[in-house]
Amino acid sequence: MPAAPADSALYRGLFHDEDTARLFTDTAEVRAMLLVEGALAKVQGALGIIPAESAAFLHRACMEVQIDPASLASETGVNGVPVPALVAAFRKACNAPDHAQFLHWGATSQDIMDSALALRLKPVLDLWEARLTALLHGLAALAQTHAALPMAARTYGQIATPTSFGAVVAAWGWPLLAYRDQIAAQREALLRVSLSGAAGTLSAMGEQGPAVRAGLAAALGLRDPGHSWHTDRSGITGFAAWQAGLMGCLGKIGEDLILLVQSGLAEVHIDGGGASSTMPQKQNPVGPSTLVALARHSIGLGATLQGAALHRQQRDGAAWFTEWLTLPQLCINTGRGLATAVDITARLTPDAVAMAAVMDDDSGLIQAEALTFMLAKTLPRPQAQAAIKDLCQQARAGSAPLVQLFAQAYPNIDWATALAGGAALGQAPTEARAFAARVASGMA
Repeated sequence: MPAAPADSALYRGLFHDEDTARLFTDTAEVRAMLLVEGALAKVQGALGIIPAESAAFLHRACMEVQIDPASLASETGVNGVPVPALVAAFRKACNAPDHAQFLHWGATSQDIMDSALALRLKPVLDLWEARLTALLHGLAALAQTHAALPMAARTYGQIATPTSFGAVVAAWGWPLLAYRDQIAAQREALLRVSLSGAAGTLSAMGEQGPAVRAGLAAALGLRDPGHSWHTDRSGITGFAAWQAGLMGCLGKIGEDLILLVQSGLAEVHIDGGGASSTMPQKQNPVGPSTLVALARHSIGLGATLQGAALHRQQRDGAAWFTEWLTLPQLCINTGRGLATAVDITARLTPDAVAMAAVMDDDSGLIQAEALTFMLAKTLPRPQAQAAIKDLCQQARAGSAPLVQLFAQAYPNIDWATALAGGAALGQAPTEARAFAARVASGMA
């Protein structure tokens, strides 16, 4: 088993997400840091902080120079950050010391790295928003189509009362709507420039520091927070919590599907299930199992990343390193989870016959609650509840189905009419259609 399954040639088909992972490669990080350095020089040149000719050279060179990330590894291991080695490698590569001396003027490593991370998180959020939107549309179509398809609801793993498959799907989708609505807040918290200097005071840039920060934000398409946030990791920890919560919702879908595809009376089918090495009849729920595993891992990573909030004094290497060890894998999990959920939804089909067989199991116990409230119209509810409970025990003992026992005990109550026409489904069809309508309306 490799140390990082998502990057493994063997396991990447299960856990890797290329579109997310490419933004967390060494090359992507180096390129983003160079873009920040180049934009910083350009802004400082416009404000007269560094010579305009040097600023133009540095801005152009930062977009053109090629630096091998591997060449920075040794110094990064010593310095704890890659920026000193990056600056040194850039100066050497461009071979223009008169201009290169002005690179990284007044900034600190954290400014460059945090701003570069924000640049890379922008397309990550765009990608995930598109996937989450596709997932919601897929779930909405299922909910609308099967709004009134009866199936057994379970509580504590036990058959409870009738519901509909559409309502089950809607229950998966409602919290995902909320997480999609929160993406705007994530952008606000994450996509901000960092420029604070060595200890958060911007002292090397004097009175022009705030203007440089505002200009850098505009040049990079990021937000100017108006202050230093070196030790304020609330954006990152909030992002981690958002991802952990989102992955929990996707994992819940996986858990439900694992149960619904169990052998015997599988109530749903997922086309293209996984094969067994020895049992030819198997079609394993690999996708749902992947969702559950990714969710569990993400919840743990999210909890670990909350430790980054404990950022000592003006900069803390340990807290920062915690982010580096945790955030990329958490993001890859989230990207993969969303892609897997979209794929599963497209291949998911309910089995109405199997669902009916689970509900109509010759005991009739699924109608116990409905019969209780029916009887409570003529008897005090505690008495009605006790009476139905006694009938349930007789039904379990095999005397007769519950509804037949009820009809014998209370011949004057028309239970058949009361349970006909989907009445036992309660608000399930309405909830399913309401979710579908919300998605169709643009999720406003």
